[in-house]
Amino acid sequence: MIAQNQNKSKSVRLKKLIKKPEFLTFAGFLVLCLLMSIFSEQFLTSRNLINVARQISINAIIAVGMTFVILTSGIDLSVGSVMALSGTMMAASMADWGWNPVLAILFALLVGSLFGLINGSLISFAKMPPIIVTLAMMEVPRGLALLYTGGYPLSGLPSSFSILGRGYLFNIIPVPVLIMLIVYAIAYLLLNQLPLGRYIYAIGGNEEAVRLSGIKVKKYKIFAYVISGFTAATSGIILTSRLMSGQPMAGIGFELDAIAAVVLGGTDIAGGRGSIIGTIIGALILGVLNNGLNLLGVSPYVQRVFKGLIIVLAIYFSSKKKK
Repeated sequence: MIAQNQNKSKSVRLKKLIKKPEFLTFAGFLVLCLLMSIFSEQFLTSRNLINVARQISINAIIAVGMTFVILTSGIDLSVGSVMALSGTMMAASMADWGWNPVLAILFALLVGSLFGLINGSLISFAKMPPIIVTLAMMEVPRGLALLYTGGYPLSGLPSSFSILGRGYLFNIIPVPVLIMLIVYAIAYLLLNQLPLGRYIYAIGGNEEAVRLSGIKVKKYKIFAYVISGFTAATSGIILTSRLMSGQPMAGIGFELDAIAAVVLGGTDIAGGRGSIIGTIIGALILGVLNNGLNLLGVSPYVQRVFKGLIIVLAIYFSSKKKK
């Protein structure tokens, strides 16, 4: 009798696990890795896997902030431009103004958070649609970066700064991957262990009900966009360190990569449902797909078609499941 109850309990837990969006996403990730290893002998080499991990770290970090925003039923199309401006101003503070790297990094994070605050404030207080506000903000940060640099990269950064983009921990783990894991651990704590996370989910599920319950909806929506700006700046710091130059044209199209990672991870584009674990799996899928297609010699133009179709299919299945 006890054995039967235990078996039933295990069966119930297994069914619940299979129904989770993250499980299906992870299964898809494993299938994709299997296919890529079959079609390309170079895919499973340690050098290539480390390269994949380093490459996905930038998009995966941006996708963390995008997850917060989408969970509130919002969108942030400005992350690529905010990333470029944050990295450019950080490079300028070191190369042109003589600041030390620590102060320059804090400045970059402040710049990114400030634009997140502007986005969130316009959406919350001015009642403007998120897609319109962040679409406009695609231009402002990029324009400021181009205005300061004249359209040229900023170089002359201190050599010690390269550790964030090119360094390794114990000569094994790339520093960008370590930063990515730290960001995800903090995001998981915020969304799953603190009241903040419950409010973020609730706002995306039924904003009016949350407002009527006495919760300050505007504050939490603004916080979500500040997080998005902060993570965009973090990725800008890593990319600038990797290239050892501030690139005013960096981050073009990164907003679509971040949205794709979030939606692939099972987060409902309409808000209210999703997880940070699913987001990192979605980022892994995109990274493996891009890497595998590059190894197979597929045109980057074809890859853009693949990416667009993936986003459409992910949103379709998400909406179908919700119905």
